[in-house]
Amino acid sequence: MKDTAILLISCTDQSGVVAAVTDFLQKNEGNILNLDEHIDSETKQFFMRVEWELPGFGIPKDKIKDYFETLVAKRFDMDWKIKFGQSIPKAALFVSKHAHCFFDILNRWESGEWKIDIPLIISNHEKFKHIAERHNIPYYHFPITKENKKEMEAKEKALLKEYNIDLIILARYMQILTSDFIKEYPNRIINIHHSSLPAFPGANPYRSAYERGVKIMGATAHYVTEDLDAGPIIVQDIIPISHNDSIREMKRKGKDVEKRVLAQAVWEHINHKVIPYENKTIVFS
Repeated sequence: MKDTAILLISCTDQSGVVAAVTDFLQKNEGNILNLDEHIDSETKQFFMRVEWELPGFGIPKDKIKDYFETLVAKRFDMDWKIKFGQSIPKAALFVSKHAHCFFDILNRWESGEWKIDIPLIISNHEKFKHIAERHNIPYYHFPITKENKKEMEAKEKALLKEYNIDLIILARYMQILTSDFIKEYPNRIINIHHSSLPAFPGANPYRSAYERGVKIMGATAHYVTEDLDAGPIIVQDIIPISHNDSIREMKRKGKDVEKRVLAQAVWEHINHKVIPYENKTIVFS
């Protein structure tokens, strides 16, 4: 993992922003590795991601935030945050009964593809407890009902705070989170859903899509907001469907695209490449 710092910046588009940021880094011997910028022509909003090497940088790591706020951010009224390449985010994995996204995430973590820590798994079923035990990850079962939802979520939130969780990944977690829960983790809960929503809702969307003769299927990964399945989109993808595909084959293809899209969204987030803005995102390459 690179010993770098990453600035994610959003502000009104105005003259001198890029020059001010790069001048701040250059004057302090910062070697820039990546710099991307974008201007939203509709809103006149400027976005920027810049990453530089920390070894040799003239400002101590714990002082960069104060220096940048005073010397640059205040002048341009920036909405900004700083991240560090060697920091390892702590991710809580939420799962119900569907295995494909759950196993894919564990594989990417266990293989070292993702530099994250998974200190706990939360589920409303006990189906995958033995998998968690195999990986030596604490597994917490919360049998949520309409009657106990508030109580169960309070216990979940206490656990997340105890483990100092940075990110929540919903691996086909089949529970709707309350607004009180979501407010605790703004733009830090990532969900996945298939493209059959909202066109084919209900208990058997694949059959409905099959009967309609759809020609594409896909998935959407997004940050969770109070508006169900309508939060800022991070990644989307589609796959072709033909008349030769049975319902079983459509389900197989659907699961494959779901896990790929969720994995890509998590990858972009943990590598600090996403800037949420209003109800959409800027995702830098």
